[in-house]
Amino acid sequence: MSTLLLKHADLLVTMDATRRQIVDGGLFIRDNVIVQVGPTAELPPTADRVLDARGMIVLPGLINTHHHLYQTLTRCMAQDSVLFDWLTTLYPIWARLTPEAITVSAKVGLAELMLSGCTTSSDHLYIYPNGCRIEHEIEAAVELGIRFTATRGSMSLGQSKGGLPPDSCVEDETFILKDSQRTIEQYHERQRFGMVQVALAPCSPFSVSSDLMRESAALARAYGVRLHTHLAETMDEERFCLEKFGMRPVDYVASLGWTGDDVWHAHCVCLNRQEIARFAATGSGVAHCPSSNMRLASGIAPIRAMRDAGVKVGLGVDGSASNDSNHLLLEARQAMLLQRVAQAGAASVQTVEVPETSVGLRGRSLGNPAALGAAEALEIATLGGAAVLGRDDIAVLAPGMAADFIGYRLERLDFAGALHDPLAALVFCTPPKVDLSVINGKVRVQDGEIVGLDLPTLIRRHNEISRKMLRGE
Repeated sequence: MSTLLLKHADLLVTMDATRRQIVDGGLFIRDNVIVQVGPTAELPPTADRVLDARGMIVLPGLINTHHHLYQTLTRCMAQDSVLFDWLTTLYPIWARLTPEAITVSAKVGLAELMLSGCTTSSDHLYIYPNGCRIEHEIEAAVELGIRFTATRGSMSLGQSKGGLPPDSCVEDETFILKDSQRTIEQYHERQRFGMVQVALAPCSPFSVSSDLMRESAALARAYGVRLHTHLAETMDEERFCLEKFGMRPVDYVASLGWTGDDVWHAHCVCLNRQEIARFAATGSGVAHCPSSNMRLASGIAPIRAMRDAGVKVGLGVDGSASNDSNHLLLEARQAMLLQRVAQAGAASVQTVEVPETSVGLRGRSLGNPAALGAAEALEIATLGGAAVLGRDDIAVLAPGMAADFIGYRLERLDFAGALHDPLAALVFCTPPKVDLSVINGKVRVQDGEIVGLDLPTLIRRHNEISRKMLRGE
């Protein structure tokens, strides 16, 4: 049994029920569990390892609830395309993925996430050409020591069946269900503080059959794992669902059993008030991906309305080919700023009317600068993510919780002039890289470097694979 002591943090942000912020704070940890939290003077004086956090703000690790790690290989592609055009451009390139490409891209994406402050990430891998399997990314997460939810994604409708992807990118539905069961049985860690968990994740309403959606839900619930998919991301998807199923996307997935406290959906840009209320009533979660939604011109998800209704909302960086970044603190900033210009966070069925008599710039504003603040953005990035992933063992610095925490140095150029409110500085100012990251009680980032990772060699190999894929070699 080993112990770890973090002491003298300038500010320790607990995210506990009272939202305590402790000046000169610290943590005492035994193995991978927090034992004590408080002012440094009240903690044990020593431990097997001691971390001096002077000059740092320390908070729970950030949680990424939606991603496609393999897309680090194809950044900055289809730069001016909306979602469906973007997909049809990239699918033929992704059809060249190999097992090594999956592993290397996962390491690159997860490393970038870890350096942004992420300690738990999910990933939605739904394309398996050329012998690729989900364990090729799970192995990368285990090697890096990040907490990981692997969602076994799937596509079964290729171009020959009216789908978007080439037939080489889809799988037989019987095999999908069989391999989903194998993945759960082999990798899902049910115990508290489990490092690898599994969810089932048919890609979207337009890439699998209704039968696969239903059977995936039944399989997941038989094993007690969660469900995930893309939903209501664009108006094109809404039109597709209305034309093909005679229902809006939320009504369609609800008819298949895809609402509940074991379900979370990515994007949810095109929700109305009734659909938000349904998510709140059923406990369904949402992964908000602000940068991706802006990059693809999909729209602004009504996060203010969701939060006010009681919907569980976490953050997702989404794929690096529709975001081109893996910085979770940046997503918190984007989420905060977007809600301020989102017509007061209104759901898509609402309109905002500006009276003819409005005068002055303030009277003409359609936004609300108080729609989302820095503290709430960080809550979404931590507590919200834990709720969406169904975890009650992370995202809070309190006794009995997982020892997952991060530290940012405050004396940096990015924060100059903002130290009167260091928590706000994290979100309002230029998003920095993390200086310290402890995951499951182990130091994984020290002085801004990932422990034990030869990053330059990894980047070189990643770029070699990317070049070959883009050239069709």
